Amino acid sequence: MAGTSSVLEDKSLLSRLDRALLPVEWFFALISGIAVFSLMFLAVWSVLGRKFFGSPLLGYVDYIETAMPLIAIMGVSYVQRSGGHIRMDMLVGALSGRAKWLFELISILLILVLIVALIWGSWAHFDRSFDCARPLCSRDSTIDIGLPLWPSKLIVPMAFTVLALRLVLQAWGYARALVLGLENPVAVPLILTVAEQAKLEADALGDD
Repeated sequence: MAGTSSVLEDKSLLSRLDRALLPVEWFFALISGIAVFSLMFLAVWSVLGRKFFGSPLLGYVDYIETAMPLIAIMGVSYVQRSGGHIRMDMLVGALSGRAKWLFELISILLILVLIVALIWGSWAHFDRSFDCARPLCSRDSTIDIGLPLWPSKLIVPMAFTVLALRLVLQAWGYARALVLGLENPVAVPLILTVAEQAKLEADALGDD
């Protein structure tokens, strides 16, 4: 499972690139959160319309369909940066030193290979639906109200490209830690112990 983690920073090029990518990831995650919040209002609108006016929101299912990539994909790189994805912390936590960084590096490289394949496939999926010779540049649309689907399909390779950049930075960070034998490398999520988590929480309460 995913535990609490922190990302260290310094003045190195790797850390500067890490900080430069973070605002993009934060913006994508914000868009994802806004999409979730918006769907909540659409659901209330649809239910109230059905109950009091005998007519739910037209195209409600279409809006959900087009918003799904925003909700499911846009925040994936931000979560990767913070170490929030599901992982076997009990196994990784039992390792230390170069063995730990080697395990992390191999894992990141395998994920990177998968993501590059997904970027290629999702871009091809978008390309099949995009055609500016057609109305709204779309070869396909939703069933009820005809929303073009290519914007939703474009979101997937965009989000995965940002994730690929994050994985490259993390692979760099783990490879650097492996070669130099670093204990606490920068630009990678470091899993915190229970004591460290408690200290951070106490510091946060103290700042308030």
